[in-house]
Amino acid sequence: MGYPSQPPHHVDNNMTMSIVAIFLFWPLAIPALINASKVNPALQQGDFMGAQAAAAESRKWSKLALIVGISWYVISIICCVIYFVVMAGSIASSTV
Repeated sequence: MGYPSQPPHHVDNNMTMSIVAIFLFWPLAIPALINASKVNPALQQGDFMGAQAAAAESRKWSKLALIVGISWYVISIICCVIYFVVMAGSIASSTV
């Protein structure tokens, strides 16, 4: 009878979220990509805690980049809509 083997550890490296974040706000997505690329080598070396820490940092930077990027796009769209509404209103009032 042998001892039960320890199950292999799996840590999500958040690479997909980091790549998506780079299209929305790249300055914050770069640290996310760097940390995401550290997860698998840390797991291969047996450093489970280091892999978890790198994954947590990657997740943090990715979320920040997504929040800032999406907010920036929403604000830009709102400003464009307001601009076109104001321009259409001024054109309509000047032709009357």
